[in-house]
Amino acid sequence: MRASRAILGGLAVALTAEAGDAQPMPFGALTARPYPAPDAEVAYAGLPVQVGDLFVPSGGGPHPVVVLLHGGCWRAEYDRMYLRHLAGALRDDGVAVWLPEYRRLGESGGGWPGTFRDVGAAVDHLRVLAPTHRLDLRRVAVAGHSAGGHLALWVGARQTLLPSGDLAMPDPLPVRGIVGLAAITDLATYAARTGCGASVPLLLGGAPAEVPARVAMASPVALGGSAVPTWLVTGTRDPIVPAAQGDALVAAQPRRAIAVRPVEGAGHFELVAPWTTAWPVVRHAVREALGLPVAP
Repeated sequence: MRASRAILGGLAVALTAEAGDAQPMPFGALTARPYPAPDAEVAYAGLPVQVGDLFVPSGGGPHPVVVLLHGGCWRAEYDRMYLRHLAGALRDDGVAVWLPEYRRLGESGGGWPGTFRDVGAAVDHLRVLAPTHRLDLRRVAVAGHSAGGHLALWVGARQTLLPSGDLAMPDPLPVRGIVGLAAITDLATYAARTGCGASVPLLLGGAPAEVPARVAMASPVALGGSAVPTWLVTGTRDPIVPAAQGDALVAAQPRRAIAVRPVEGAGHFELVAPWTTAWPVVRHAVREALGLPVAP
């Protein structure tokens, strides 16, 4: 994985999600460990970047499946590799995982609307993958980390988009749950001059105040029509996506079924590191989103 530390890794600077005086875990703690290997790499469209990793549990299936969307400020410097740790842990827990790549900022077609359309196409491609890989399309959830959490929340609401809009796609695959891990929920308030928020105007093709119609189609707090149950897992010491982002979604959509699960002492990356204290909370949320038993 290409790992520019300027935006992500440099913001979180020490070791674990343990309580006490330890600082949040850095991005390098994820990239330093060997990644679990997927069971297959599959193309979902025609461009080289439009591929994904498939992790399939042993057994006959059909298996519940999570679409897992990586973060990295929607930028090309960051790819899906760092989420292979979480994908492998979920596979070991009996859940199939589809971990797609998508066009990102700095790549041809990345940003508006290519990033969104790739993610939608990848989710819908489960219809093609299901027969061969024993996937249960009645039990599909979408989970995402950071900017990928934003995209997961968008997937959960995309059926509400007008059919004439830039991001609308025909017959989106129904999903039964959304899990946002340190998810960005409010693009307008997250936008900033520096850090990850500096990517928001690039994603939208303009500052939020300049492109309000795009904000209305892309920012989860503005997509109020979603009825998909949602779990938000947040770190209480996250320096990249503050817990207030989760609070903003709850405040904007008070009638929506949203469960917020804070992880005390966790930063940004513990939420996708299954060797930290965040893992039981993440596992529980994913299993709830799929309608699976949550006991060990």
